[in-house]
Amino acid sequence: MTGKLYGVGLGPGDPELVTVKAARLITEADVVAFHSARHGRSVAKTIAAPYFRDGQIMEQLVYPVTTEDTDDYQGEIDTFYEEAAGKLAAHLDAGRNVVVLAAGDPFFYGSYMHMHKRLKDHYEWEVVPGVTSVSGASAVLGTPLVERDEVLTILPGTLPPAELASRLADTDSAAILKLGRTFGNVREALEASGRLDGAWYVERATTGRQKMSPLADVDPETVPYFSLALLPSQSKPAKPKGEVVVVGLGPGDRSWLTPQARQELEAADELVGYSTYLNRVPQRPGQNRHSSHNQVESERAAFALDLARKGARVAVVSSGDPGVFAMATAVLEVAAETADVPVRVIPGVTAANAVAAKAGAPLGHDYAVISLSDRLKPWDVIAERLTATAKADLVIAIYNPASKARTHQVADMRDLLLQHRAPETPIVVGRDVGGPEEEIRVLTLGELDPATIDMRCLLIIGSSQTVVTPQGVVFTPRRYPTS
Repeated sequence: MTGKLYGVGLGPGDPELVTVKAARLITEADVVAFHSARHGRSVAKTIAAPYFRDGQIMEQLVYPVTTEDTDDYQGEIDTFYEEAAGKLAAHLDAGRNVVVLAAGDPFFYGSYMHMHKRLKDHYEWEVVPGVTSVSGASAVLGTPLVERDEVLTILPGTLPPAELASRLADTDSAAILKLGRTFGNVREALEASGRLDGAWYVERATTGRQKMSPLADVDPETVPYFSLALLPSQSKPAKPKGEVVVVGLGPGDRSWLTPQARQELEAADELVGYSTYLNRVPQRPGQNRHSSHNQVESERAAFALDLARKGARVAVVSSGDPGVFAMATAVLEVAAETADVPVRVIPGVTAANAVAAKAGAPLGHDYAVISLSDRLKPWDVIAERLTATAKADLVIAIYNPASKARTHQVADMRDLLLQHRAPETPIVVGRDVGGPEEEIRVLTLGELDPATIDMRCLLIIGSSQTVVTPQGVVFTPRRYPTS
């Protein structure tokens, strides 16, 4: 009968922080194994010494190299781990229970894990967790690491300074281990990320030799391996709170509002938007709402950015997708003038996609999206683009087809398209899609009556390949004829 393998965590240094279970297993073990450098001293052995008993076999596993000694460190250390695992396997095969000591926690940057990976499939095993050095350092500093929904990041000091700095800048709290000769790079990363002033240095936490000080005051020449840098959460510099998020509400139905968009709306301090769209957002206590009419996009964007400069979290609402003939461009254009306020864009279901889905799949092949509004671009440009897409046999999604002030565009579009498309070309007219007056009509280009089209409509003009089934379903095949 073979013995059992135990990986036993000993905590950060104080023998009284060894768990009751760990102490019992150490005392009961036939073999106690521990790692050490060539000098023979072992932190783990020192911590566990009060729990040894007479007659136990002590198996010292001595690292043969350090990274400075060889050009093939990984190859030589892997050979060492294989040989060390072989020594433990011999004890286990002889029926002896083996405890492998691990400072801190066995699976937290510990040497035991290398024995575990090599032996776990061949022998019965158990891992006993221990108090980590991070927890020990936090305790002796008397400083909470994280609270509520904050994020703690554990980093090895061996990472390149640039990567360390990037990760440090993007977390609430952090612990950086494996200092020693990496201390210079770690300090550089802390400074580059703006976190140096809040960083603490803790050496040999919970032992009689522990040291603590602001990390900026530490002499790099005195730093041992058994030390770490700690960034408690309150050390993180306050980020400017102000930002603008442009949120797509979808075409009308609240069920089309994405979870991300809903979260952004709920988190905003200020809501800004065209009154019709703003009215679709539920009221939340403590949230301010700023509505305006539909033809002041630049002014609305400037107002939102000014609110953000004062520290507010601002959501600019937009129907459909904010990047499709909507508020995202207006906000980004104004924001680009100063580039002092972060702007994010949250996508939404577009009107074209919503109408297409209600009709079937008319956008199943290549298509173009064109706005008939000539308020911001000349009609000549619109006509040229309609002609080009008609000649290219693209399906065309038409936004902003008509309004009270724009009455000729739909008729002009129809007449222009009939120069290149057959009168039988299918058309989908979607009106108030997602709203209480939703209507989907399927007709032909020749039948299109401009008087029935208003600003609440979106048109999809089919290509030569668009099909209408006997059931009224519209789709454009993905395959295009080759001849």
